[in-house]
Amino acid sequence: MKRIAAASVGIQQGARVLFSDFADGGVMWTGQGDRESRHMITFKEAFVEPPSVMVSIGMWDTDHKHNARADILAEKITATGFHIVFRTWGDTRVARVRADWLAIGAVRDDDAWDVE
Repeated sequence: MKRIAAASVGIQQGARVLFSDFADGGVMWTGQGDRESRHMITFKEAFVEPPSVMVSIGMWDTDHKHNARADILAEKITATGFHIVFRTWGDTRVARVRADWLAIGAVRDDDAWDVE
């Protein structure tokens, strides 16, 4: 369990189209075997420490003639952002993917003063 000791908790969310490989003949649509798409997300406002991040597939468009295989996750999470990583393998053909994400963590309390 991640405990947030701060008096202020921040929540940020967003969505990002990761690729549209059907439109341009990209590797997710035309390739075979292990494939990966990686995208950096920068938070609009930094957290105090790395937040908890949840990533999900908000939309995906696949070829119905092949197996649908997908793995999506958040990696390299910092207080300022993270990477969304989408992976597929085998004969899966993915035309498009949109990832939705949610970050929850401690944020600086505007009423807290640093007095030295």
